[in-house]
Amino acid sequence: MVVNISSFLSSSSFSLIKLTNSKPRTHLSKPLYSSLCYSFSSLDSLNLHCKNQFLRIRSRNPLGRRLEFRSWALPGFDFGNFENAQSVLEAAGVLTTIIVVHESGHFLAAYLQGIHVSKFAVGFGPILAKFNSNNVEYSIRAFPLGGFVGFPDNDPESDIPVDDKNLLKNRPILDRVIVISAGVVANIIFAYVIIFVQILSVGLPVQEAFPGVLVPEVRAFSAASRDGLLPGDVILQVNGSELPKAGPSAVLELVDVIKKNPKKNVLLKVGRGQQDYEFGVTPDENFDGTGKIGVQLSPNVKVSKVLPKNLVEAFNYTGKEFWGLSSNVLDSLKQTFLNFSQSASKVSGPVAIIAVGAEVARSNIDGLYQFAAILNINLAVINLLPLPALDGGSLALILIEAARGGRKLPLELEQRIMSSGIMLVVLLGLFLIVRDTLNLDFVRDML
Repeated sequence: MVVNISSFLSSSSFSLIKLTNSKPRTHLSKPLYSSLCYSFSSLDSLNLHCKNQFLRIRSRNPLGRRLEFRSWALPGFDFGNFENAQSVLEAAGVLTTIIVVHESGHFLAAYLQGIHVSKFAVGFGPILAKFNSNNVEYSIRAFPLGGFVGFPDNDPESDIPVDDKNLLKNRPILDRVIVISAGVVANIIFAYVIIFVQILSVGLPVQEAFPGVLVPEVRAFSAASRDGLLPGDVILQVNGSELPKAGPSAVLELVDVIKKNPKKNVLLKVGRGQQDYEFGVTPDENFDGTGKIGVQLSPNVKVSKVLPKNLVEAFNYTGKEFWGLSSNVLDSLKQTFLNFSQSASKVSGPVAIIAVGAEVARSNIDGLYQFAAILNINLAVINLLPLPALDGGSLALILIEAARGGRKLPLELEQRIMSSGIMLVVLLGLFLIVRDTLNLDFVRDML
């Protein structure tokens, strides 16, 4: 599975990231794989830090923290901290559930058509726990890079004859298309259900934008805490320039100034309570030479919630929200591919998505609804791309087979195509896990 979390930012206007689903050839014994990679194109949430803590006050926008899930960290900044074990478990639970839903789509599509299935796994690599039921091995594996559904088509240890009509490889093209696309369909349906439950339980979030950039959180012992920034502050100006009205552009403009001025004084005008203050903040230098001050940033918006009066209105709200989030996902993915040279460094793995999800859960559990919905939509869209190791790649091979009058490509060629794609996804996932782990605040502080 592959997901682009950049849409989290857009939807506040907001990678986790994206879950990626990768699958090998469909008519072989190889499993349908799901791998995890995320693109953080949104730059909303950074860790920018401040020195004296005076005038401890409450945020004048107490609902601002509701939107922290729309804020994302950049490589070298704060991907979220893991101090709260419960929030980390909640984020990991969301991610695992999405993987299970995706793979369950493939599994059920095969099972309901009478197609033989041999394995259902969450994760890759060595088996940590497993059990068998109805000739299917269910397992949890060591590397949290996704999951897979395995078929016994070319398994030398299988007792099923190679010409069995219920092997996936022997099924008509339409049957195989249904199995491969079922994971995407499952994630789309799950995203809609999540939004519907959110609408019924907590209401539809409605935002009102205000000038400036909100500071939901300030890290202890950071540049921001040393120089006087407090949680709840609203940054209105930077070096004498007014920040635009709340939105990604305001956050990006502030971030850009901070990054470009390590160890240099940056003059901020800050709204606190009913008064405005001006003081300088000197960003610390990051390991990559950019500046950081150690705060989270998010658009300065007030969020209210509208509950539906009846089921008809609930479905209406759900449809609008689902379409809005889907449009944001598509737009952010488009921007990622159009500016890939700039956005490639913002691709992140499961460690980063869990860190971001933990921040969401720690801020407000309600945010997990849209967090989960956007991850599902991301996963669905990216897995339709015609790339090796993704659902779309497997569908592309089937379309080629159909165009050739039902003649499959040589088995060895398909194996090379899909195996190379799977290998690249696994290597990328492992690289991102290491990189994202090194980018975690508490890890960087120990280095």
